Amino acid sequence: MNTSPSPTSTFGHEDHLPRVPLPTLEDSCQRFLQWCSPLLTAGELAETEAAVAAFLRPDSAARKLHAALERYDAESGVRSWLDTFWPYRYLGRRDRIALNANFFFLFQDTGQEQVERAADLIAGAVAYKLLLDEERVEPVLQRGRPLSMEQNKYLFSATRIPGEVQDTVRVPYTDEWPGPSRARHIVVFFRGRMFRMDVLGEGGVPHTLEEYREGLRTVMKAGAAPAEADTSVGHLTTMARAEWAGTRAALLALDPGNAASLDDVETALFCVCLEDFAPRNDLDACDHLLHGDSGNRWFDKAVSLIVFADGTAGINVEHCGLDGTTVLSFVDALLGAPAEQQSQASGATAQGTPAVESVEFVLDDALRAAVRRAAESFAAYAAATATTTVAFDDFGGDDAKRLGCSPDAFVQMAYQLAHRRAKGLTGATYESIATRQYRNGRTEAMRVVTPEIVRFVTVMDDRGADAATRREAFRSAAEAHVARAKECQAGQAPEQHLWELQLVQKRRGAELDAVEPLALYGSPGWTTMRDDYLSTSSAPSANIRYFGFGATSDKCIGVAYVLLPDRFNVYLSTPRTVAGAMEAFADELRRAVAEIRELLAAG
Repeated sequence: MNTSPSPTSTFGHEDHLPRVPLPTLEDSCQRFLQWCSPLLTAGELAETEAAVAAFLRPDSAARKLHAALERYDAESGVRSWLDTFWPYRYLGRRDRIALNANFFFLFQDTGQEQVERAADLIAGAVAYKLLLDEERVEPVLQRGRPLSMEQNKYLFSATRIPGEVQDTVRVPYTDEWPGPSRARHIVVFFRGRMFRMDVLGEGGVPHTLEEYREGLRTVMKAGAAPAEADTSVGHLTTMARAEWAGTRAALLALDPGNAASLDDVETALFCVCLEDFAPRNDLDACDHLLHGDSGNRWFDKAVSLIVFADGTAGINVEHCGLDGTTVLSFVDALLGAPAEQQSQASGATAQGTPAVESVEFVLDDALRAAVRRAAESFAAYAAATATTTVAFDDFGGDDAKRLGCSPDAFVQMAYQLAHRRAKGLTGATYESIATRQYRNGRTEAMRVVTPEIVRFVTVMDDRGADAATRREAFRSAAEAHVARAKECQAGQAPEQHLWELQLVQKRRGAELDAVEPLALYGSPGWTTMRDDYLSTSSAPSANIRYFGFGATSDKCIGVAYVLLPDRFNVYLSTPRTVAGAMEAFADELRRAVAEIRELLAAG
């Protein structure tokens, strides 16, 4: 009897997807020089070229590192040469993940009040979870071909666990926790207090919508008095990772009840964070989805649904196992059908008000002080972050297409022009490119700046250039952008390959007799290309209004955008010390979109 999964089941096609191509050393170095050269002076380029030449010598340590990577890629059980890269990239970071790594979506309004909205989201998420358990979530298709669905295994009961040197993830579908999660509860936050609430009955049957509402009302009644500021343990998840690891160990050592409480949080299907206030506007909602009251969050949890007092809602996502495209599919399923329909389809049955229990931690003076310090530190860190929104209600992807341009190329050209005008320079720009068409595929790092872009932004402010010259410069830059994006989608990009070789040396250099310093990683090209002035990513979904994340450096502007056929919304973030430059960028972006649109329409 054939027991292999159906290729139409959620994970049934994974073994048949093509592998992520492993570039040759020569290809990556050639592209690296092409990508970094527009950002360098002649002297810096010459220094980088010399470093690349040394990197490619027959006796270079880079050759041994690449050979080891080729052997790893060929090993049984390895699905991608990036299988080790991703944990090091995401779980290896040692700074705080709250605001720095987690991202958010602000959902479209429904006009519902808070408890009703939260209950609907719970019902939709539970329905999706049960479909996923049975592998009945249909694979996402791109041009008729299925994409990897592996990230869906990180949606429910997935929690990042802090480590002294590198974090780990507690997640189902692993040897330690085979198959889908059998947890039946979520954790609900309200006014800094935490409650375990069952969303599935004894037989794994969902509660009804009205029962979810009753459960949430029970939580809000029990949590009516705000928690003391130094008892909300969620604050600890904002710490730098090694510090949080030490504090978590102290929690576990202090009292055995703390282990049970952590287990409740870490195994919960997801978190629901109920806020006791209504946001003033979209920007205020976005900011609180990005950081908010950290005592009312568990930033290590993969999925936290956040609902404000007026029913405004969104999601905060821990990034280590989930990229935006996967979460968008989940959100579209969550919001794409009436909750009553999803509840009925899930087999929801009246079982009485869900069980609700307070999640308590025993804290001594030292731990209370740690909670207080974490809360104060994160509040100051959030306050030191400046944000703004830019909304285009009269421009969208369809308008760009009517002007004969790729929508993404159009907005990326606008970002470059706005940045040049706001800051007086063209700086390194990152754009995330999805590569889920490959086995275990996630994203590729695209570096946006090309020689054509440099020419375009220069010509646009050249008083001697006529409209035809400017149009030609725009078309050339847009075409170069599309071509590079296609290279990234095809796995033909240098940065992650070269970065993984650097990590292989760090992990196994002595074992491979490949310990010599490699000048490429200290070259002006490597350091300049990866020092973002703009960090950009898109999330196209009609169900969300805004998408956002924090900036990646003290001079970076985070640019998260929702580009739809009829609208274009952008959330910007940057350190407050350079807020003026971000505001100037926002103003110049409005001007650039209008100017490019007029330029192309006239042509």
